[in-house]
Amino acid sequence: QVHLVESGGGLVQAGGSLRVSCGASGRTFSSYVMGWFRQAPGKEREFVAAIRGSGGSTYYADSVKGRFTISRDNAKNTVYLQMNSLKPEETAVYYCAAARTYGSAQLEYEYDYWGQGTQVTVSS
Repeated sequence: QVHLVESGGGLVQAGGSLRVSCGASGRTFSSYVMGWFRQAPGKEREFVAAIRGSGGSTYYADSVKGRFTISRDNAKNTVYLQMNSLKPEETAVYYCAAARTYGSAQLEYEYDYWGQGTQVTVSS
């Protein structure tokens, strides 16, 4: 069982930056792929970024490439999402998730554990 808790959400102006974090319980954090998803009001949840257990491979949605960076600190059981040049349409609840998958790591069904989400609001 993995318990995930996101933090760091808040209000930021368009063009600004924000870093959200996700802390995980358990002693096997490094064995999990960690992902970030987001859900905007009235929309389905979508993939944002993912990182393999070793941190050697990362994946991004096309819409965030070059602006967002996912990273992890296995010693701290924490995954981060640094978000730069934020846009108003990226206002959403951001969720972290954990998976043991050898697949793409970009699909919701691959993930076994989810956090409760953190709100990110980008004002125009």
